[in-house]
Amino acid sequence: MPRTLLFLLAFLLTGQAAFGQADFYLKLSSAALELTGQKVSYDPAYFKIAYPGGDVPADKGVCTDVVIRAYRKLGIDLQREVHLDMRKNFQAYPKIWGRSTPDANIDHRRVPNLMVFFARHGQVKPKTKKPEDYLPGDIVCWNLGVNVPHIGLVANIKSKDGKRYLIVHNIGGGQVLADCLFDYKITGHYRYNGKG
Repeated sequence: MPRTLLFLLAFLLTGQAAFGQADFYLKLSSAALELTGQKVSYDPAYFKIAYPGGDVPADKGVCTDVVIRAYRKLGIDLQREVHLDMRKNFQAYPKIWGRSTPDANIDHRRVPNLMVFFARHGQVKPKTKKPEDYLPGDIVCWNLGVNVPHIGLVANIKSKDGKRYLIVHNIGGGQVLADCLFDYKITGHYRYNGKG
């Protein structure tokens, strides 16, 4: 096969892969936006849930549940993925909760655990003050103060001034779309498509 033809084929395949990834993140953004139509009360209680594919009651949740539910709409079960990784690599995860073994009921619902998981299996992106660095489908983590972690998904809708994308999150008022990207200290920025 001539060299130029090989180059063209490689270029086309790379372009298709990049388009497929962009399409995944737009679908993730859309899945997160769908969640804003569901009435959810903020409830950080511990729930015993099924595994795999378990979820807290549909009318309850916290910030992590927004991320978990959006990924689940695309066929990715973060409960299962985090649990399997913690079983093999428990030492890599925070020991904040005094546990010595993984707990599939709650581990994936904790922001510090998701940060470790996304860093291990996704793409770690820079934490900047530049709006253009945050794209639809990105996962952003914040410190709300006094070490209170928070997480949300970047949506494919821009702020009124057109300068930054909005965030789907649950900070206490349910699953909402908000202009809050730079309201708190950003502690993590990731991209994960389930193939890491």
